[in-house]
Amino acid sequence: MRNRNHIINVTALVFIVTVPLYYLLRAIYALPQAASAEAVPIDQMFTGHFIAIAFLFSLIMVFMLYSAFVFRRKPGDDTDGPHIHSNTALEIIWTVVPTFVVLGFGIWGTVTLNDLVSAKENEMTIEVTGQQWSWSFAYPEQEGFSSPTLVLPVDQPVVLKMGSKDVLHSFWVPEFRVKQDLVPGQETTLRITPTEIGDYKVRCAEICGTAHSTMLADVQVVSAAEFDAFVEERTQAPVYAEMTPEERGEMWYTGGEADWASCAGCHSLDGTRLAGPSWLGLYGRTEELEDGTTITADDDYIRKSIFEPNAQIVATYAPAMPAVFVDTFAAKEAEILANEGIEIDIVDDLIAFIQTLEE
Repeated sequence: MRNRNHIINVTALVFIVTVPLYYLLRAIYALPQAASAEAVPIDQMFTGHFIAIAFLFSLIMVFMLYSAFVFRRKPGDDTDGPHIHSNTALEIIWTVVPTFVVLGFGIWGTVTLNDLVSAKENEMTIEVTGQQWSWSFAYPEQEGFSSPTLVLPVDQPVVLKMGSKDVLHSFWVPEFRVKQDLVPGQETTLRITPTEIGDYKVRCAEICGTAHSTMLADVQVVSAAEFDAFVEERTQAPVYAEMTPEERGEMWYTGGEADWASCAGCHSLDGTRLAGPSWLGLYGRTEELEDGTTITADDDYIRKSIFEPNAQIVATYAPAMPAVFVDTFAAKEAEILANEGIEIDIVDDLIAFIQTLEE
């Protein structure tokens, strides 16, 4: 009867300690929002591990502390404790049961992994390229355009075919739970079915160099209609690699798809006076500056006039050009590099266009 009471007490204490410890573990190791179908079985495995950890810790600590408290030596008791040699049944139980528990977790993990990596019906393919220290995403089934932002339609199974241009990288969106390495010279795959519309971040989870921590890219999960609009916008965008510098320069002049105000707002092409000097016959022309000196409009002058617009003001003109183009041009050039893998210089394009404007 007394032994039964001890068993009941210990069982109750193990349960009482396990429950709050489980919730404590969930709070300490809180998972981000689950935003993919793959996150469901992975989160279930996290739950199973948290329960096992909380139970085993409680089982060990409760038995140890209960024994130390309840069976401690009473004051004045100098007798030897009972000599217990072994308990064969108990030893078999604590060997066999953990073995089957570990095997169960192993089988559970194997089945889950096989399900995560197996092909899904109606998969959409996206090609992912990693390089120090940026991401690029190509859509071969949507006319092959590229984007520095990964845009995914919600509830659409996607297979990412990934490769690296230099060193090991690792694709990881915490909300999707799944992760995969990018290996130079080898294609790896990762399957995702996004389930929650929203904005996320892909980050590199493999130390890949000095700027590893900045290797981030935006991920947008959108509705099917928004994805179709994104595809239409990207397929209609100019392909810079197929354009000459002069053609790109003319596009930058008119504004094109650029986010900054067009050069045409202040500089005419026909000699008309606007807020800034006309570009007609500008290249090689001698300009008088407001301080009375003169300068030849060559490559260096044009570049300095764009990046430091208030440094050399042409006589009779007031300062009007904003000093924002160093960062603006750099951002656009980086976007084109990420999208198309080509390096361009927007100022060089503008100079090439200006050189075609002879009087």
